[in-house]
Amino acid sequence: MNYDLVIWRMEKAEITFQEGLLLYNEKHYNGAVNRFYYSCFHAVRAVLATKEFDAPKHSGIISLFNKHFVKEGLFGKHISKTITLMFSERSDADYNDMKCFEQEEVYKIKSDVRILLDEIKSYLDSSHS
Repeated sequence: MNYDLVIWRMEKAEITFQEGLLLYNEKHYNGAVNRFYYSCFHAVRAVLATKEFDAPKHSGIISLFNKHFVKEGLFGKHISKTITLMFSERSDADYNDMKCFEQEEVYKIKSDVRILLDEIKSYLDSSHS
């Protein structure tokens, strides 16, 4: 396992989350959703790197995570639901011309993503310390 890659991806996840917070605080909600999704994406890829898994497509990343970490009981289904929902919401934010996220929606997204990041960080700290 390339532990440097795991660390880098988690750092990237945290930086991207902070970018989402900046956009959220400036009321750029669609942009915030994009950054919050990518924060999840980088964190999930950090977990996958512990088993040297990766995929060329976002759907493949999510599928590998669900198969090797959620189905194995290492993460709860709520984490799977968060990353799956974020994938869909990010697509809406980026490609649906008529979608304008509201503050309340993005507040919930921000909270769910923070939980995902914290749980992944805790898993990585406990299993690779």
